[in-house]
Amino acid sequence: MQHELQVVADPDAVAGTAAAFVARLARTCVQSHGRFTFAVSGGHTPWAMFARLAHEHVPWEHVAVFQVDERVAPDGDPDRNLTHLRESLGAAPAEVIAMPVNDTDLDAAAAAYGRSLPGRFDLVHLGLGPDGHTASLVPRDPVLEVSDRLVALTAPYMGHQRMTLTYPALARAQQVLWLITGADKREPLSRLVAGDRSIPAGRVEAAASLVLADAAAGQVPARAGAQPPA
Repeated sequence: MQHELQVVADPDAVAGTAAAFVARLARTCVQSHGRFTFAVSGGHTPWAMFARLAHEHVPWEHVAVFQVDERVAPDGDPDRNLTHLRESLGAAPAEVIAMPVNDTDLDAAAAAYGRSLPGRFDLVHLGLGPDGHTASLVPRDPVLEVSDRLVALTAPYMGHQRMTLTYPALARAQQVLWLITGADKREPLSRLVAGDRSIPAGRVEAAASLVLADAAAGQVPARAGAQPPA
């Protein structure tokens, strides 16, 4: 997959640039087909992006927000991505379709969430870990080889089992937006933009990919033809 790489000064600039990009795309999609389907990963940078989105013109009533991944933890737990997502959205009237990680039968819950997904996502936000993971697709986890389900469960990772979109689900994205900050991401970012499929993030396929990185992470050469977002 070809990546467009844009490097900005710092995490605050990443959040602001991302918010403007998301708002423009949301308006375009709602005007084009009446709805904006957006899948969101966890992390400090996307929460900062949502805080900036509060100051952008976004047609929230026509926005459906899905989760890319979630920890199996109680509702309201500070480790839950959903907790921070709801806080970041504030009063914005977007529809949030939460991963059902508190169901008794998690395999059935994952299958049900898969059935709730749209045939395509207008936008999927992803992050990048120092180990090259994205979503909850982490190195050496059997979930990396799941190809017959859109949503699956991981082995425990950093204290929690997780529910995650699989590669086939991520491939429904018309646009992927990577938000990558910090010097510890420099090496995996270099591998990502080089198309290194030995890291989990390098196996993501989508129609288009924009990588927004801060200067600490982004001192890597952009691929030929990379352009800043319109």
